Amino acid sequence: MILENVDVVNDISKEDFQKNYFKKHKPLLIKNFASRWDAFDQWNLAYIREKAGDQEVPLYDNKPADASKSSDAPVTNMKMKDYIDRIKSGPSDLRIFFYIITDRLPELLKNFTYPDLGIKFFKRLPTLFFGGSEAHVLMHYDVDLGDFLHIHFEGKKRILLFDQKQSAFLYKVPLSVHTVYDIDYENPDYEKFPALQYAKGYEIFMEHGDALFIPGAFWHFNRYLEPGFSMSLRALPNKPGVFANMMYHVFIMRYTDKLLRKLFKGKWVNFKQKWAYEKGTEVFEKKRKPGRM
Repeated sequence: MILENVDVVNDISKEDFQKNYFKKHKPLLIKNFASRWDAFDQWNLAYIREKAGDQEVPLYDNKPADASKSSDAPVTNMKMKDYIDRIKSGPSDLRIFFYIITDRLPELLKNFTYPDLGIKFFKRLPTLFFGGSEAHVLMHYDVDLGDFLHIHFEGKKRILLFDQKQSAFLYKVPLSVHTVYDIDYENPDYEKFPALQYAKGYEIFMEHGDALFIPGAFWHFNRYLEPGFSMSLRALPNKPGVFANMMYHVFIMRYTDKLLRKLFKGKWVNFKQKWAYEKGTEVFEKKRKPGRM
């Protein structure tokens, strides 16, 4: 993979952000972004454990979803306090996905402020994501295609970003928003997945309080290097073309895939994996032809 660093700033004006990042669909890392919040000292696992410790939460791990089950089915459930104790006590790949603050812990809403960056955030859905030191999220892009600000807390986190032009090189699976399951983005196997060599993207390391602007439809791979959690502040698409594409993703593509998965189970999953691999091989062969390097 061909990985670059994103631009990094300590602060940025709305005008600069809109001109050089939002309108250009370009990611940006803002260091220590959350440190300006009055309640910044409450953004830690201990506070979450105290306030939401008895809540039952669904947990996911690094394994691909079982073809015989729903693709969003958790591997187990656990009380929040037990989960936090688990990930802090040693290596774990368990993670919490899409914990909606408004529904589960509304008092957190007063502990942060939305940034004045010219983004119209969808304030119904500020969400938290948690992970242990071995947890990662499969390479994917968000089905709603929205821009979002991703703010990280506690341990370090590694993120890879790619725009949609890289989809074939990443082995995108049809009728889905993820790539083939068995690519190891920490140690890529270029013999098995040669097209990955041409995927151009960004590598980012986030620390406590950092914020990352991720443009809509960007591919992202998240790896927790230490136990921690992140919050995403989302903005829904407002351009007609992008909004129509979002509606297709959410109401046609996703449900078509769920239906075919329910009907054909493992056969459908295997077909998609094979199709993605063949398309990746095809673009690799085209790229390596004389005059295309």
